[in-house]
Parts: sequence; C-alpha cells; structure tokens
Amino acid sequence: MRRSLSAVFVLLIPAILLLVTGCATVFKGKTQSIEVASNPPGADVFINGQLMGTTPATIKVNGTVHQSLEFRKDGYQSRAVMVTSSIGGGWLVLDIIFGLVPVIVDAATGNWNSLDENRVNTTLEKK
Repeated sequence: MRRSLSAVFVLLIPAILLLVTGCATVFKGKTQSIEVASNPPGADVFINGQLMGTTPATIKVNGTVHQSLEFRKDGYQSRAVMVTSSIGGGWLVLDIIFGLVPVIVDAATGNWNSLDENRVNTTLEKK
C-alpha cells in the first residue's frame, strides 16, 4: 500500500506543477547559450554594455528577449548584431493543451520565447 501511494505522489506532483505553471517555465527557463565567433578572433562581446566574453566563446543570455551583441577589437570598427526572440510554437501548443493557467504563466514570464539563432559569427573591418 505504501509503495503504491508513493508511486501516485511521484506521478501526481509533476502533473500538478504543469497545471499551475507553464510548460516552458518548468522545462526551459529564461537562459539560453549562444556561440559567438568573429573574424579576426579575440573580439570582446558586450551585451547592454557588459562584457560577456572574448570570441570564440559560448555565452549565456536571457533567451526570452531580443539581444543586441556588440563586438569590439582594437584597430577594428565595432559591430552590433541583433538576435531576435520569438514564441516557440511547441510551447504554445503544450500550454493550450494544459489549460489557461500555463498560457498565462508563460506569457507573463516570456519563457515560451527563444532566440532565433544560437550561433553568431561576424567579420570586423579594419579602421
């Protein structure tokens, strides 16, 4: 009897979590990795004025909103690259299947959005 009760809780708890939160909120979250590279390599990558790394690198960003990446290297013109974010159709379908609450949660948090690209490669021009 105890074993079957434990099995019910193991199955019931994830189902309840899905019903009171959005699918993307539970399984995906906000952060997403982007691989950044430049020609020539060794450019500093900035997001919102904050240094995130030097190319080539993999950086973690908020994947729920558009991101503007700026590449800077001494002796080269800086270059800005916009990476857009859009709603993942699969998350939307899953939220609709599970009801109104998951739709509201994922819409409010933006967690059903993902960056359209996970790799950015740019060429810097000499000054």
